[in-house]
Amino acid sequence: MCAQEAFQAQRSQLVELLVSGSLEGFESILDWLLSWEVLSWEDYEGLTLLGQPLSHLARRLLDTVWNKGAWGCEQLIAAVQEAQADSQSPKLCDHWDPHSPHPAQDLRSHRPAIVRRLYSHVEGVLDLAKERGFISLYECDEIRRPIFTSSQRARRLLDLAMVKANGLAPFLLQHVEELPVPKALPFEDAACKKYMSKLRTTVSAQSRFLSTYDGAESLCLEEIYTENVLEIRTEVGMAGPPQNCPATLGLEGLFSSQGINKDADTVLVVGEAGSGKSTLLQQLQLLWATGRDFQEFLFVFPFSCRQLQCVAKPLSVQALLFEHCCWPDLGQQDVFQFLLEHPDRVLLTFDGFDEFKFRFTDRERHCSPTHPMSVQNLLFNLLQGNLLKNARKVLTSRPDAVSACLRKYVCTELTLKGFSEDGIELYLRKCHRDPGVADRLISLLKATSALHGLCHLPVFSWMVSKCHQELLLQGGGSPTTTTDMYLLILQHFLLHSSPPDSAPHHLGAGLLRGRLPTLLHLGRLALWGLGMCCYVFSAKQLQAAHIDREDISLGFLVRAQRAVSESTAPLEFLHITFQCFFAALYLALSADMPPSSLRYLFNCHQPESSLLARLLPALCVPGARCKEDSVAVLLQEAEPHNLQITAAFLAGLLSQEHRSLLAECQASEKALLRRWDCARRCLAHSLHKHFHSIPPAVQGEAKSMHAMPGFVWLIRSLYEMQEERLAREAVRRLNVGHLKLTFCSVGPAECAALAFVLRHLRWPVALQLDHNSVGDIGVEQLLPCLSVCKALYLRDNNISDRGICKLIEHALHCEQLQKLALFNNKLTDGCAHSVARLLECRRNFLALRFWGNKVGDKGAQALAEALGDHQSLRWLSLVGNNIGSVGAQALALMLEKNVALEELCLEENRLQDEGVCSLAEGLKRNSSLKVLKLSNNCVTYLGAEALLQALARNDTILEVWLRGNTFSPEEIEKLSHRDTRLLL
Repeated sequence: MCAQEAFQAQRSQLVELLVSGSLEGFESILDWLLSWEVLSWEDYEGLTLLGQPLSHLARRLLDTVWNKGAWGCEQLIAAVQEAQADSQSPKLCDHWDPHSPHPAQDLRSHRPAIVRRLYSHVEGVLDLAKERGFISLYECDEIRRPIFTSSQRARRLLDLAMVKANGLAPFLLQHVEELPVPKALPFEDAACKKYMSKLRTTVSAQSRFLSTYDGAESLCLEEIYTENVLEIRTEVGMAGPPQNCPATLGLEGLFSSQGINKDADTVLVVGEAGSGKSTLLQQLQLLWATGRDFQEFLFVFPFSCRQLQCVAKPLSVQALLFEHCCWPDLGQQDVFQFLLEHPDRVLLTFDGFDEFKFRFTDRERHCSPTHPMSVQNLLFNLLQGNLLKNARKVLTSRPDAVSACLRKYVCTELTLKGFSEDGIELYLRKCHRDPGVADRLISLLKATSALHGLCHLPVFSWMVSKCHQELLLQGGGSPTTTTDMYLLILQHFLLHSSPPDSAPHHLGAGLLRGRLPTLLHLGRLALWGLGMCCYVFSAKQLQAAHIDREDISLGFLVRAQRAVSESTAPLEFLHITFQCFFAALYLALSADMPPSSLRYLFNCHQPESSLLARLLPALCVPGARCKEDSVAVLLQEAEPHNLQITAAFLAGLLSQEHRSLLAECQASEKALLRRWDCARRCLAHSLHKHFHSIPPAVQGEAKSMHAMPGFVWLIRSLYEMQEERLAREAVRRLNVGHLKLTFCSVGPAECAALAFVLRHLRWPVALQLDHNSVGDIGVEQLLPCLSVCKALYLRDNNISDRGICKLIEHALHCEQLQKLALFNNKLTDGCAHSVARLLECRRNFLALRFWGNKVGDKGAQALAEALGDHQSLRWLSLVGNNIGSVGAQALALMLEKNVALEELCLEENRLQDEGVCSLAEGLKRNSSLKVLKLSNNCVTYLGAEALLQALARNDTILEVWLRGNTFSPEEIEKLSHRDTRLLL
């Protein structure tokens, strides 16, 4: 293969290479190509258009060079190598004739060296050239545009010298020769090296301890960190076959996946509250700071969005990095200049975008790294790439806060799904070095599936570890709901802050009553913070809320991480869910809180947008008596996802189990009953309103409902209240044939809530839970509602044989269930015998879809044996299940006997000709099959010939798919004419 052909064959890799660095690196390559006269001046001008994505420019460069033949292709590779070498150790020819008779030509021939010599002095050279009349004020201002780095300004000055005939070229040739030769790269400069060392030390100190969940900073991150399930987000599939299951990554692969938008710089990590987003970033920062990973970045700047929103004064990029992360002790301008010159060596992390009170917008564009702007405009322009383009950014957020507009600027979106079952066990063993304690705790979890289901979120695993003595030694029932678990952790903190002999050993009225003022103070602060979108509290705000040292000593308020410099460090709640819990506790216990305000919490009324509604929260002092109007406005102004968490907690606190505890504590039972009644009516009203919004069914089809974002929250709130009667009333009028909850962040806890409510449905429903985090524990939680399911879809849910075997054991007694879809899980032949038993016992089953698992030949044999005389199954999908000729032979024998199956999907296996020939024999004796899919099975003309012979004796079959097999174009043409039922 000639050089030019090899160049074209590797085009995609070359594009990736050219765009992998910064614009600075790309322009360095252009410098070499210009100096070697590979590019003409016209070529160069077409490759330096402002505003064009780097990927477009890279492709245009490849097209230009390819048209110049093999020599041009070879020169481009050499230019890339020279640019890379120059970025590490500059060895340029720094000498030229300052009195050359052809100054413009010499500027071009020595362009890489001149740019390197000029970039540190470009501002002075511009001033001198303007003073001597070589360039105008307008030309000088154009070169000094804020979007250009010093190297880019040097190049623009050289470009201008190429087209001006007024002596600018000889002036530059002479003056640049007199400039000092750069001794080393900027990052070898003492100031840069010292700053890198200081930044690593600072980030290491901030990241070493897990203070997010423990104010005492007793958890060493290195000892406790446990990998979460991190998946690349997949788009909702359009019509067509299912795609492969989402790729699961380790933290080290955060930047390795191919992005959906290669021109973007931002990696987005989404996850529910408590899923471990902050801890993941903390681990990333620690790995970098200690030199163990992510060393492609020389500088890592961590930021908290809840902290940034507290900054009132305008900020520039320089002020953000230096004043709010790490200050350079010397050479501030040199360090900042290096960051601008080499943004590809910079990583910025922004944690908790859902706690940033400003909604993302791309309407205001700012490109100057030195111009101060509001903190929201600064963040938004960094994420868009208008500032520090090619610097990597990692943004974490809850899903509800991510808009379609923000996603336009995301390179890769990852979903953090919490702990796997193995992860829960590993985490608890890391927390408890005593194997006996860990074993007992893990056994307790496995015996109580509701608590086990909660623990897939790391925040719950931490609470279980923290409260292990209460769980193991105190006896009684284990926590079932989220509210149960937070009351348990409240008990733990109350006990540990009380004198050893004075406190009871359980959460009784006496324990709560003794610290009631503290709980109300914290609750009032939490509610005010939610309404103001404030999650970090200054000393002044704490004083206004009457928070004293005794309140802080309880342990739920801790020092804010990476706080803006103040004389007194601000405080924040341990976790956003604790702030929501205390807000709910205040709404339940406060004597000043009228029940009618709760309708705003449960979204029974649309939020008002009056001037009063906008001004009142700011006018309310958090310590003042909260009247109805102020509470209502705070609830209207709070972020919806925080309101939902608060509402679920309040529903749990007002449940019959906990209402008596609160009544004994302080509140009158009558007041609690009024609040319970209001919450109950609001929940029922919201659900009925949700159901009424379902469009009517298309004629001839079952009525279908795709859950809106608030549906899962409403179901969770019903579950927290634990009222069977309310659940029954809530779904009494729901009549849908298909309930879709795809991409709804449904985990085991949500499965428990769904089962609690849906089991009261009057009519059978097809329940679709594709693309969630159900897992084996979630499957177990769904069992109570299986009797009302006529179909169950569980695609991409990380379910193993154990979970499916439990499901099938229960399904044996559920006559309504007729369809089961289990695409892309972790199923093997270990579950095949259970599925076969289901088919043998349930003769009314219609569809079984196992796409993308690993049942193999043994699994295919077990299923084939069960289907031989099955009278009802119409659809069987075993696509991508590693089935070979042995499994195909068993399925062929099944086809000879079966008289009901209409569609058999065996694509993406390894049947080859031997397996296909066996299936062809089965087809000769089959009278029911209409569609046989055999694409991508390494079938040759021999196998197709066997199928043609079978088709000649089978009039029932309508389609045989053979796409993606090993046929030549001539064979495809020949086969398609012999029988049109072959789809090639």
